[in-house]
Amino acid sequence: MTYQGVLTKMQTEFSKPINYYLVFKNDFINFNQLLNKTLTINFVGYECLNCHLDKPIYRQGFCKSCFFDVPQAADWIMKPELSKAHLDIEDRDLAYEKQAQLQPHIVYLANSSNVKVGVTRKGQVPTRWIDQGAHEAIEIVEVPNRYLAGITEVALKDHVGDKTNWRTMLKNEIKDENLIEWRDKLKPFIPEEAMQFFIEDNEETTIEFPVLQYPKKPKSLNFKKTANYTGVLKGIKGQYLIFEDDTVCNIRSNEGIVVSINIL
Repeated sequence: MTYQGVLTKMQTEFSKPINYYLVFKNDFINFNQLLNKTLTINFVGYECLNCHLDKPIYRQGFCKSCFFDVPQAADWIMKPELSKAHLDIEDRDLAYEKQAQLQPHIVYLANSSNVKVGVTRKGQVPTRWIDQGAHEAIEIVEVPNRYLAGITEVALKDHVGDKTNWRTMLKNEIKDENLIEWRDKLKPFIPEEAMQFFIEDNEETTIEFPVLQYPKKPKSLNFKKTANYTGVLKGIKGQYLIFEDDTVCNIRSNEGIVVSINIL
């Protein structure tokens, strides 16, 4: 059976283990059902997620011209502390920015390769943690806008990491941490503006991924260098497909690329 479409972030369903779906325009693939099956992935072309033209993808699924124009790729996406909608100041599209920024946001701790701090919209819990390959996570602050979440993250980054080591995450070389203790230890460093939103009493969320075999030396599949790849699917973690030969495919980083997937 063959499927073809433009890659976008896999959709997930919170269960034990997590269910993963790759959604195309007229079809979808449940990857959990394909474990231990042989897949052939072929590069077909590009399709910018904004203009939908066959133009090389620059970043985040957008061609170069769209990346520097659309609000979905503005600096405040990656750096929440740059959010300005609460001041009624436009960056690229004030209506979009108000909708995205002026809603409840969570500052959280997640353990994927190590304990890290992060920010996400409240409605993206636990999806954000799943996408990062975290096996445990906890909310520490719930604030009414993205700016407050951003300045809280910046303050806490001086005391805890804010990056995931993708190789360590995929190899599963991680240890359990007491995130409640981490939460309480970081409380004194929360900015005064956000302190009233500190979450005093909650529990960790644990996440189980559908992985039969973790890679020992993960090597990333690059469609610009490898237009055709065949391998046996052994797991899905974060936004990565994991294959028997230690090849891994980051679906999120390949958004905007058109592929055909043949299931043998």
